Amino acid sequence: MAVKVLIPTPLQKFTADQATIECEGQTIAELLDSLEQSFPGIKTRLCDEQGNLRRFINFYVNSEDIRFLDGQNTSLQTGDEVSIVPAVAGG
Repeated sequence: MAVKVLIPTPLQKFTADQATIECEGQTIAELLDSLEQSFPGIKTRLCDEQGNLRRFINFYVNSEDIRFLDGQNTSLQTGDEVSIVPAVAGG
């Protein structure tokens, strides 16, 4: 099952400067493992030592925030678009 993943600029150094990649996974957790297999080192930027998503990284599936879905267990379907968005702070 192919899922389109939108990679933010700061993480594109892990994806050979690709802003959009195709990846596999039936859930966000599986997608993260697939990303790590294809692009070693990217998962440590997205997850903490316990494997939980970092608080300052937001994931969206088809524009829906996964925090309001099933978090890392959010189901993915072929053709879904996953956006990885670093949180922005300022004032």
